[in-house]
Amino acid sequence: MKNNLIKENIFIALDSVRTHRLRAVLTILIIAFGIMALVGILTSIEAIRFFLNENFSRMGSNTLTVEGRSVRIEGEQAKAYRNITYEEAKKFKERFSYPATVSVFTQATGTATVKYQQEKTNPNISVYGGDENYLATSGETIARGRNISKNDIAKGMHVTVIGDDLAKSLFQPNQKPIGSFISIGGAKYQVVGVLEPGGNAFGFSSGKMCVIPVTTLRNQGGSQYRYKVNIMTEGPEQLGVAESETEGLFRVVRELNPGDQNDFRISKSSSLAESLFENIRTLRLAAVIIGVITLLGAAIGLMNIMLVSVTERTREIGIRKAIGAKSNTIRNQFLAEAIVIAQLGGILGIIFGVLIGNALSSLLGIGFIMPWLWIIAGITLCFIVALVSGIIPATKAAKLDPVESLRYE
Repeated sequence: MKNNLIKENIFIALDSVRTHRLRAVLTILIIAFGIMALVGILTSIEAIRFFLNENFSRMGSNTLTVEGRSVRIEGEQAKAYRNITYEEAKKFKERFSYPATVSVFTQATGTATVKYQQEKTNPNISVYGGDENYLATSGETIARGRNISKNDIAKGMHVTVIGDDLAKSLFQPNQKPIGSFISIGGAKYQVVGVLEPGGNAFGFSSGKMCVIPVTTLRNQGGSQYRYKVNIMTEGPEQLGVAESETEGLFRVVRELNPGDQNDFRISKSSSLAESLFENIRTLRLAAVIIGVITLLGAAIGLMNIMLVSVTERTREIGIRKAIGAKSNTIRNQFLAEAIVIAQLGGILGIIFGVLIGNALSSLLGIGFIMPWLWIIAGITLCFIVALVSGIIPATKAAKLDPVESLRYE
């Protein structure tokens, strides 16, 4: 009996939505936009978080990077720090005795054009000068061919390891990149390796890069580059000691006096990840606030439509009470109508939100994400909005006097 009454209230609510179609659709759309903003942004954030987590896990949480500071402020004057030179980076690598993998590298450009025969890329290729340990400390893996060797570094060979996307851009499926010669910035290099497909976000992609021996880059006039050093320990638990050893040795290499401040900085890959995840948490909070504010406006709109509905159906309410309908039945009918409208808006918003969020997921190369937690949260919020918006109109309808209602014009 109770189930039949619930079904009857739902059918009456749907009939009311069809009768007042324009007004109901506008309210449904307001709710849908609120849920879409909430679910869409949060799905996008989940996609970004998954992507970053995947890429930082590839790089590992046991890597330090040493690089020069850009400027320092003394009073009202800004003074530039010295770049880390290749000689200093090399000296550090040779002297560092802590058990870790050390790499010397620099970025030559991020806007190189690479050519192979008639094929030519856009000027968006990153060129790095690295040693035999650079790929390992950067979390990259060779898919085909080999890595840059110590012999390549010692002799300044014109060889290169290229990203997977770059290989696909320059070479046809029936062509083999390994052993081919490509032009990078006017100089020819033999491809000795191709990287595993990597991530792509915010314009940075390991698939669109070339790595050449750091000595080859230096011989071509690379003394002006800002050289960096990667230190990868065997595990995250060794990172603290390695950082202390790195700071002490680098101060010696840079010939700093005991009272001098460090003119270099040491950053952890895990610190960058934590910083990004903290920003993502802030963005998630902002998305929730935006969604709640939009739903607050939707709640006001829903309450308005229900109050108008009560006024328009005053005579109907009087007739139903006159033939024996109880106040609870009238109240439940109007509450059911508010819940149906809110849930219709919620379902529509969830569909749009998931589609928008997964559009970004597709761009990042991640599979389809179904944010069940936020879908359940969206449905729950719609139910709360319906109760808050519908309780006052439903109570007003339930309290109407049947005699006065029958006389209402």
